Order: sequence, then C-alpha cells, then structure tokens
Amino acid sequence: MYPNLYYVFKDWFGVEWKALYLLNTFGLMVALGFVAAAVVLSSELKRKEKQGLLLPREEAITVGMPASFLDLFVNFVTGFVFGYKLLGLLLNKPDDVTPQTYIFSRDGNLLAGIIVGAVLIALKWWEKNKQKLKEPEQRSVRIWPHDRVGDIIILGLIFGILGAKLFDAMENLDELISDPIGTLFSGGGLTFYGGLILAAIAICWFAYKKGIKLVHLTDAVAPALMIAYAVGRIGCQVAGDGDWGIYNSAYLSDAYGKVTECTPGEFKQQLNKYASYHLERRILDSGNVYTYIPAARTFPSLDAVPHLSLKAPSFLPKWMVAYSYPMNVNKDGKKIPGCTEEHCRVLPQPVFPTAFYETVVCTLLFLMLWAYRKRIKIPGIMFGAYLIINGFERFFIEKIRVNHLYSVLGFQLSQAEIIAFFLILAGIVLIVIAKLKYARA
Repeated sequence: MYPNLYYVFKDWFGVEWKALYLLNTFGLMVALGFVAAAVVLSSELKRKEKQGLLLPREEAITVGMPASFLDLFVNFVTGFVFGYKLLGLLLNKPDDVTPQTYIFSRDGNLLAGIIVGAVLIALKWWEKNKQKLKEPEQRSVRIWPHDRVGDIIILGLIFGILGAKLFDAMENLDELISDPIGTLFSGGGLTFYGGLILAAIAICWFAYKKGIKLVHLTDAVAPALMIAYAVGRIGCQVAGDGDWGIYNSAYLSDAYGKVTECTPGEFKQQLNKYASYHLERRILDSGNVYTYIPAARTFPSLDAVPHLSLKAPSFLPKWMVAYSYPMNVNKDGKKIPGCTEEHCRVLPQPVFPTAFYETVVCTLLFLMLWAYRKRIKIPGIMFGAYLIINGFERFFIEKIRVNHLYSVLGFQLSQAEIIAFFLILAGIVLIVIAKLKYARA
C-alpha cells in the first residue's frame, strides 16, 4: 500500500523524502478524478452548446480597476496561511506529529508565512496595475456554460469532500466522538454518496443562479461523475482507506501480508488466533496491540464474522480476490514485524478488494454512457440512466462489503444500500417523466 507519496518514492526509487508524507495518494487520485470529470463535462457542455440546448449569458464586469485593499488583504492572508502551515509542514514538523495534527495546531513557520503573503500581494498589485485604465469601464462579456466548468468542479470538490466526511461521521459516530480531529481530517473515511448529495445541491443552486438549464447540465454531468468515481476508487485501493470487502475464507495472510490458499479449518484457526481483532475495539497502538477498529468490523462472536470462499482462476493474480492491505492508510490491523514506519499494519486475513472492482466496473459503465450519449435524444434520460446503473452497482458491491447496517422494514441495509435504492427509484421516475414530457411535446 501507498498511504502517501513518501511510500511510493521509497518503494519505486529507494529515496526517503519525509516531505512527501503530506501528499496522500488517496487525495491525489481524487484530484485526478476531478480533472477527468472536468475534461468530460467540458466536452459534453460544448456539444450541447453546439446543438443549441445551452446558451451563453451576458454579464457585466468592471475592468481597469487598481488593486483594492480587500484584494491585497485576501492575497496576503492566503499566502500567509499557505506559508505558515504548508511550508511549516515541510520545514518544521516534528517526526512524531502527523500532518493533520500539525495543520490544526498553533505551530507553523512565521517567516515563511510573511514571505509568501508578501509575494502574493506583490503579484496581485502587479497584475492589477498592468490592466489599470485611466477611467475604469463597464464591459459586457458572454459566458458559455462550459466556461463555468472550473467553478462547477471547485463547488463539487468543496461540497463533495464536506458531504463525504459528514455522512461518514454520521455513520461512525463512535469514532467521531473518540477522535474528532483524526476522524474528520484523516486520509480515509469518505462516503461517496454523502459527497454526491451535497455537491449536487450546491451545483444545482449555482446552475440556477447562472441560468444554466438543469436537465441538460445533469445529462452532461452523468458520464463525468462515473469516470470521476472510477478514478477516485483507485485511490481507495492504493491507499487502503478501509473500503474493502468481507474476508475471503479461501485464503490466509501471514504476518507480512503474503496471501496463500487455505482450507476451511485453517481459516477458522486464523479467526481464533486473532479473535481480539474481530471481537474487540481498541485505540491503543503499540507493540502488537491492534489500532482502532471501526465498529462495523467488530462482531459479537466469531461465527458472526462475514466471509465468502472464492479462489481466483489460475490466470488471475490472487490479490484480485484476496488482499490484506499491508501498510494501509487507516493503520488498521496487526503490527508488521520489523516495520518502523508510520503505517505498519496489515489485515490479519485477506479481504475482497472491492475498490478495485468498482474501478473496473465504473470504467466500463462510463464507456457505455459515453458510447450511447449521442443516441439519447430525450433530455433527462442520460442522468436517469446514470442514477439507475450507479445505484445498482453500489447496491450489489455492498453485499460483499462490511458497513453499519440499519433495520428497514425488516431488511438489514447499509447506508449506501438505502441511498442506492432511492437513486434507482429516482432514476426510474426521471426517465418516465422525461418520456412522458417528450411524448406530449
């Protein structure tokens, strides 16, 4: 596993650059997911603009104004925070302090903050002075929907991460109470549907304010969301952020995470050997004592531990059906012998790598949506199809994942399964309404 780029460079190039601890691999893949979404969304918006479905909007702007005090103040504050905290992380962070703890402490590099703040003030003043006119004037500019992709992506990023964290915190209230800072600002612990819901609300509000027709925007967003999710799940797999599945009882994992085939009896022996991991929840992290284990992965008895026996075909590597996530970002599992790094945990038994499955499936679903997008003529159908296939994909992958379960009308369902059901229902309703409206037109 590569919790952050430090481990990537150490494994690939044999260098140990501590500054790379700051750059989480999960965050990097999420960023790449947003980039992929921006490219796809921009392409689709331009196509719909050429069809006359989306129109530009005239907006008045003032040009030629010198830099205001507010402009300079905002730039200084931004630069100061960046220099004080982020450069402080690179230059001043003690080895025994995590990046998250350092960010939310009072510590930082004062000189770096002042220097970076001053540089940003100078750049803002120079930029405004270069464009300054004797008499500032009002100009009207035509802004197309595809010109707003940057704003849409930023809104999606901010409210997506906020929603993902809030929904995850609601699902794991015990973790939030015991370690609020660590839970809210950890490298893992994100709920996709929470991010999707909050980001959708923010983007729809923005589109309404800017005069962008929602039905065409949502159709354009559908393939972008699918590819963004596929790329983001690569980060879950590479970092090992806890989005894995149930145990594969056809295999065992040794102390270092190497996976080998086993018999049902050997699997039960392994369960008994690490009974405390499955039955208890601990926060201590020293020696061979297990790190904090989320309540969703602790059980009332060993008989209640979910598992499925499935051996990989000979032409596939074993990790595709059984992986132990050594050095995962969550620090979940047993201590790896001889490991002295920050992330030295490995799951006591291999699990199904569900994040990998979702990357593969959602990439194929994206290609399907992309291939059929020009054949769909009725507005709303594309987004309705996205809601349905996304809901089905997540509903069924949850069957081999371990999450908190809620009793709903006699059924035991996870938060994701409940939301997935309503997404499927919403997609069906949207398609029916779109077809009825099209038939009346």
